[in-house]
Amino acid sequence: MKIWKRCAGLVLALACCLGLLSGCGQEAAEGMKLSVCVGSAPRELDPIYATDPADQTILMHLYENLMRTAVDASGGTSASSGVAKSVQQEENTDGTVTCTFKLRGAKWSDGQAVTASDFVYAWQRLADPANDSPYASLLSVVAGYDTVRSTGDVTALKVSAKNDSTLVVELNGKYDWFLTVVCTSPATLPVRQDVIEAWQTQTAEAAAQAEEEPVEVEPWWADASGLVTNGPYQVSGETDDALTLTASETYSGTQSGPAELTFRYADTPEEAQSLYENKEVDFVSRVTDDQLAKLVEEESPSLIQELGVYTILFNCRQEQLADPQVRGALVLSLDRAAIAEAAGETARAAEGFIAPGVPENEDGDFRTVGGPVVETDPEEYQVSCVEAQKLLNAAADGAPTGLEYLYVDEGTAGDVAREVCDAWSRVLGVTVTPKSVTAEELETALRTGEYDLAATAFQPLGNDAECFLRPWMTDSGENVLGYANSAYDTLMSIIASASDSAARMGCLHDAEELLLGDYALTPLYTTVTADQLRENLTGVCRDPRGWFSFTSVAVRTA
Repeated sequence: MKIWKRCAGLVLALACCLGLLSGCGQEAAEGMKLSVCVGSAPRELDPIYATDPADQTILMHLYENLMRTAVDASGGTSASSGVAKSVQQEENTDGTVTCTFKLRGAKWSDGQAVTASDFVYAWQRLADPANDSPYASLLSVVAGYDTVRSTGDVTALKVSAKNDSTLVVELNGKYDWFLTVVCTSPATLPVRQDVIEAWQTQTAEAAAQAEEEPVEVEPWWADASGLVTNGPYQVSGETDDALTLTASETYSGTQSGPAELTFRYADTPEEAQSLYENKEVDFVSRVTDDQLAKLVEEESPSLIQELGVYTILFNCRQEQLADPQVRGALVLSLDRAAIAEAAGETARAAEGFIAPGVPENEDGDFRTVGGPVVETDPEEYQVSCVEAQKLLNAAADGAPTGLEYLYVDEGTAGDVAREVCDAWSRVLGVTVTPKSVTAEELETALRTGEYDLAATAFQPLGNDAECFLRPWMTDSGENVLGYANSAYDTLMSIIASASDSAARMGCLHDAEELLLGDYALTPLYTTVTADQLRENLTGVCRDPRGWFSFTSVAVRTA
């Protein structure tokens, strides 16, 4: 592997997290009604817990964050002011950065003012280990986060309200993607403290009154029509198969999208396609497998690269896998081309851990600029197999035995598991048992470290190379690998004190190669998807992290 030698002073470039905007001209959407299908009925509308892109899409229309999506002059999208009308960043002598947000005069749907304290409460709630949010690590760039996680004292988080209209956030390094990743995420949306605390009081009272069996209490967001929100839309109707939003009368931002937005529910792409064909909806977020396969065969430009990377994680604390030579032998004996074929038409052999489409500079994305850093050429596979056998022969304790490979049996994951384990048996004579588990069981195994190897569709918290790499620092709470390398930690620290964007990117390439060269994990494949919008409409925006915005949808003009 080549090593990039550009790790001197770095400046984080402001890169847009949000993806695709199609369109020509637009005409006013006044009075326009739009029906869409982005998935099934909401499972979770609490911002700190919502993981389904369908739920996140609804949240992003009901609430507004500090930053939001805007259409730029080139027809793409960028992050612009949301509740925050301005932000000033000041570098401190200790390397921290103070961000001061000035809030505009936004209002909640009940008429109360949106204040800086609403964000303080929401972010403290997200960071609180007692709440166990899967997105808590978004705030790991905020000073005091580690103290909050170790003590439970949420006031240690360096987020404060100087006054009602001034929010101050202290970062532990230079992260310009803080604005485009953290400040645009559904997980950091503001919520009303009084609403949630009133629900908590009702829950406690109901529990106290229950003498024998616990009372099942609905979550605070269950009555969607009663939600207090601050976004461009409010809930105006709810049925078993749809949720209807209308433009909010209290929203003070610019609202040029549909006056009415209805989310129709479907549990499968086939059900969604039926709604589309019957003209009950004008947009579906995922086409059927047959349609997708056809688009892949045609190499259609409408295909969308997904941000996640299907990856094998190695438990570096496991005695038999502590030796990088053993891990390296297992990695080099894998045929990524064959694995991608087993994964189906939408899979493409991974060329690195950073997925295609992650921005770098005007010359291209991170993957294009850096090139492949893992072998994907079938013609080179036999060479890799010979190297794998040499590594295993050189391992101090010889070949591992009794290993298990955990995976969640969804889609083609079972076929991939068999292809992977067969390769280890065929090339190395190492027997690894594939074991199907639930998503909850896999999460528990990773958190507790009670696993050998695990396959997962890793998705970073943001569309930036650093978001792929930060979790594997030695002291990171997300480091389920037990990976520890002081050189890697040093690289990531240099990146966090960046003052030159080109050098920063060079160090990110170095860090990716170092991580992969230690064989702590290995990427297998990435995937593509596609959505469908009526030809007479334009302006749907898809965030690379998976959710959609319909606030700029309009009828096409010639």
